Amino acid sequence: MVFSSTLFLFCFLPVTLAGYYISLSLDKKIFGCRKELSNLWLLIMSVIFFSWSQIGCLWIILLNILINYTGGRLVDLEKKRCRSGAAGILLALTVAANLGILFYFKYFDFTVDTVNMVFGRQIPLRNIILPIGISFFTFQAMSYTVDVYRGKAGVQKNPLKLALYVMLFPQLIAGPIVRYTDVESEIDERKVSLDDFYAGAERFTMGLGKKALIANTMAVTVDSIFSQGTENNTVAIAWLGAVAYALQIYFDFSGYSDMAIGLGRMFGFHFLENFNHPYISRSITEFWRRWHISLSTWFRDYVYIPLGGNRRGTLVTYRNLLIIFLLTGIWHGAAWHYIFWGIWHGVFMLAERFFGNGDHKPQTFLRDIIGHLYTLFVVLTGWVFFRADSLTHAIMYLKTMFGRALGAEPGFSVMWYLDGWTALMLCLGIMFSTELPEKAAGFLRAKCEDASKLTVYEALRDILLLALLFLSSMRIVSGTYNPFIYFQF
Repeated sequence: MVFSSTLFLFCFLPVTLAGYYISLSLDKKIFGCRKELSNLWLLIMSVIFFSWSQIGCLWIILLNILINYTGGRLVDLEKKRCRSGAAGILLALTVAANLGILFYFKYFDFTVDTVNMVFGRQIPLRNIILPIGISFFTFQAMSYTVDVYRGKAGVQKNPLKLALYVMLFPQLIAGPIVRYTDVESEIDERKVSLDDFYAGAERFTMGLGKKALIANTMAVTVDSIFSQGTENNTVAIAWLGAVAYALQIYFDFSGYSDMAIGLGRMFGFHFLENFNHPYISRSITEFWRRWHISLSTWFRDYVYIPLGGNRRGTLVTYRNLLIIFLLTGIWHGAAWHYIFWGIWHGVFMLAERFFGNGDHKPQTFLRDIIGHLYTLFVVLTGWVFFRADSLTHAIMYLKTMFGRALGAEPGFSVMWYLDGWTALMLCLGIMFSTELPEKAAGFLRAKCEDASKLTVYEALRDILLLALLFLSSMRIVSGTYNPFIYFQF
């Protein structure tokens, strides 16, 4: 089940919200400030959400919860006994169990296929079904145990509450990766106000619009262009496909994050931001401060810093950065083109660190423009490797982009892909990739000097949100192409 589906929008979500607020009222009468029944209701609905399309994989996430619950309890017990060595061994075993499960389901067949290719073997593949969201919930649960070991998080003695943290459906299958420390207090005590619900519904609606209108429209164009051989693509068509995919993955991923953050707030949870206009970046370093923030900060805190970060000299720093981006590529998918995509970004991160990425230099208009164009070029080129079916496909596509692999008589022109609706969504996607809409909204709100003008502004905003919700829902109900690109994560 995905957020942008009729089943979720018109059945699962209304039932979940109704049951949740009934549970909240019962909690207040029976338990006071404690959220016992409402937590149980959210856990039940989260199990249903996960099981709807992959009930056969339910045992995997339950095993993940059991491993980290047991690991957290044992690590905490050994730390209280002042046996840090034993606690460290238990942590290592817990992390190894997490990574072992992730490796088997996500990377086993890829490893076997690579061995067969390199050594000419014929080891049969197991065709393992990948549980949706396994990378997200594995990293999330693993961070809990690590934070218990570090003393940053209190051990959770109630397995149902830890299960709620891992399985909470808003962030279960597409992030953001939520740290236990971010929601630790809200699991037991949280306030759900009308303002919170409205803010959450607003954020969810905006995310749904990103996904249903812009991302899905771009997906049709992208799939059509990438499925054509180089003989049917021109330079202009190839660049259109790259730009359209950059918009598709951004509005798809950030749209899901917006919906997750909005849903969380509707239930009283406050998740951290996951995207911050990455396409306005002036360097790859800045891009990764703005793109998939929960993943990049996870790798920083749990891998980069423990490896020594930038505290052990230049060569160690470069090694650590390459490891991080190699792991970033591997995390996104079990294929060489994902790995190359990670290394691609890592190489430019190293180059920027070597030459100086401009963070401590006075910015000028010319430097900003050059930095912005350079970053977009690197990112767009990288997305080709990310989207292509293989490294060979990516290289051929890039050759087409630069006029090195063109067919004698391409079957289509660029305008064949740009009908009125697609062109409109392309323009809106580019515009909403910047800060201009937010700055314009802030400017208009600032101009509302008295209460009456502010009321008119807010009424117009509500009307636009309702129109966006209606249009997004209609696009989904009408059966518009609605791909789910996170199956490999």
